[in-house]
Amino acid sequence: MAWQIALDREGYSGGIIDGKPGTKAKIAVQEFQKAAGLPVTGLLDDATRTALNVDPASASTTYTVTADDLAQVGPNPKSWVEKSKLKRLAYPSLDEALAEKFHCTRALLTQLNNGKNIAALQAGETITVPAVGTTKTPAGSKIEVNLNTKLVRVLDASNKVVALFHCSVAADKKNLPSHDGTVVVIVNNPTYSLDPVKWNLKSITEKLLIPPGPRNPVGLCWVGLSLKGYGIHGTPNPELIGKTGSHGCIRLANWDAVRLGKMVQPGTPVKFVR
Repeated sequence: MAWQIALDREGYSGGIIDGKPGTKAKIAVQEFQKAAGLPVTGLLDDATRTALNVDPASASTTYTVTADDLAQVGPNPKSWVEKSKLKRLAYPSLDEALAEKFHCTRALLTQLNNGKNIAALQAGETITVPAVGTTKTPAGSKIEVNLNTKLVRVLDASNKVVALFHCSVAADKKNLPSHDGTVVVIVNNPTYSLDPVKWNLKSITEKLLIPPGPRNPVGLCWVGLSLKGYGIHGTPNPELIGKTGSHGCIRLANWDAVRLGKMVQPGTPVKFVR
C-alpha cells in the first residue's frame, strides 16, 4: 500500500489503491523511474524507494467522519428518467464516498478497519485510511493516450512524462477516436446529455439532462476534446477502470480526472496512439 500511495502522490497512478501492487503499479514504477533518471526495472528497489519517499510506517492515518461526508450520500435511482429529476447524483453509500476520497477500494477500507461496516459510520467516528495526502499537478504541455495499453500520459514542455493515469476506452473499436485533437474545454461537476440512441435505450424517446455529481456518467470532471462527442472524464465506477469499456470516450477515476483538469488547458494537444 505504501508504494501505491507514493506513486499516486507523485502523479504516476498504480491503479486504485488496494494494497496489492500488480501490473499497473509496475508500469507506474517504470514511468517514475524514467522520469527520475533511474534504471528502468519496474522493481521496487532501494533507489526507487528513496526517490519516491516510500514510508510504510506512515502509509495509513486516521480520519474522523464529518457531517459533510454524510451529506455526500444520497439517492441514486437506476432509472435514467428518475436520475434526470435529481439535482445531484450523489454517492449511494458512505463507503463509496470515503473510498473515493482516499483513492482506494471499499475492500481496503474494510480491511484497514478490521471488518467494520464503513457504510454505517456516523459523524464523529474515526477510521484508518490510506494517507494519500496532496497529489502533484505539474503543468502539462501534451496528452498522449495509448488506446492499446489503456494509459494516459501527460508530458511537459521538455517531453518528459509528468503524470500517468490508467483508463478505460471504447469496448467497440469502431468507436475509438479516429484522429488526434486538442483540449477545448474543462468542466468540473459537469452535467451530461444522455442520448438514448447512443446508449441503446429504446424505452427513452428524447435526450435527458443528467445532473452533476460523482455518480454522473462522466464523473466529476470533463476534459472536452476537439473531436465531436469525445472527452477524457471521470467515472461513477472507479473500481472498474481498465476492466470495462466506455461508449467511446477516455474514462478515468474521478480523482485522476480532476487532477488532469488542473494540469492542462484549452489548446493542449492530445495524441492517440493506436
